[in-house]
Amino acid sequence: MWVNPMITKRFCDLGLINPPPWLVNNVHYETIMGSQAYGVNDDDSDVDVYGFCIPTKNIIFPHLDGEILGFGKKKNHFEQFQAIKIQDNKHVYDLNIYNIVKYFQLCMENNPNMIDSLFTPQNCILSITTVGNMVRDNRNLFLHKGSWHKFKGYAFSQIHKLKNKNPIGNRKILVEKYGYDVKFGYHVVRLLNEVEQILIEGTIDLQKNREQLKSIRRGDWKEEDLIKYFNEKELSLEKLYQESKLRHSPDEASIKELLFKCLEHHYGSLKDCCLNTKSRSEMKLTEIAAIIDDWRKS
Repeated sequence: MWVNPMITKRFCDLGLINPPPWLVNNVHYETIMGSQAYGVNDDDSDVDVYGFCIPTKNIIFPHLDGEILGFGKKKNHFEQFQAIKIQDNKHVYDLNIYNIVKYFQLCMENNPNMIDSLFTPQNCILSITTVGNMVRDNRNLFLHKGSWHKFKGYAFSQIHKLKNKNPIGNRKILVEKYGYDVKFGYHVVRLLNEVEQILIEGTIDLQKNREQLKSIRRGDWKEEDLIKYFNEKELSLEKLYQESKLRHSPDEASIKELLFKCLEHHYGSLKDCCLNTKSRSEMKLTEIAAIIDDWRKS
C-alpha cells in the first residue's frame, strides 16, 4: 500500500487537477475506497479516493454574504470537487472531495459509499487531521436502521446492471469471460454483508468477507448463485431489520452537534455566524429554566 499525504495537494502541485483555490489547504480527510478498501483489488485496479473539506465560512454560512436561502442566485456554492482518470505514476485515480456539510448529510442518510468511506481500514487513510479523526471516532453515530433500505436499493441496482448483456470496455471482457459482470456481482454480496453487520453489530469491517468477494471476482459463482443469494439474504435481512436494536432513524441532533464541533475547531469560532451552537444538554437546561421562570411569574 502506498501513502500519499494530502494527495489532493500533490495532484494540484503537479497540475493534474484544478480545484477551487481555497480547497487544497482545507482538506481534512482522504481515504482509498473501492476494491482496495474491500481487500479484493488487482495490481492494475484504479484508485478511488474519497474525502471531505471545510470551505470558507461564506460557503457554509451564505447569509454572511447577504444571501437569503431560496432567493436569488447562489453566490458561492460548493458541494463536491471531482476529478476522474488522473494518471499519476503507474496508477489511475478518481478523486471526490466533499463539502463537510454534504458529507455529513450523505452519511446521515446512510449512503453506502459515504458510510464505507468512514469505515475504511487504517492503511487506506491517505491523510487525516484532528477534524478528520473527530468524525472517524464518531462514525458509528451515523448508523441507523434506515441503512437497510439504502443498501438494499444499491444492491438491487447492481443486480440490474449485471444483467446487462451489452456492456462495453472492460465490462465486456468480464461478461465474455465469466458470463456476467463479476464486479457488479461482488458488490451485490458486499452490500448485503455490510448492512447485515450494521443491523447486528452497529459497525462495519469492510474486509470481513473479502475471501468470499474474491471468489466471486474469480468467477467461482454463477449468475444464478448471486440471484439466489440476493433473494435469500433479502428475506433474512427483512427479519433482521425488524429485530435489530439499532436506532430506527438518525440522531440528527447529535450529528449536528458533531458538525458544529468540527466547524468550530476549523474556524476557531462561530460567533460571527450568529448560530446557536449549544450542546443538547445546554439547550435542555435553558428550556427548563424558561419553564420554571414562566411558572414563577404565573
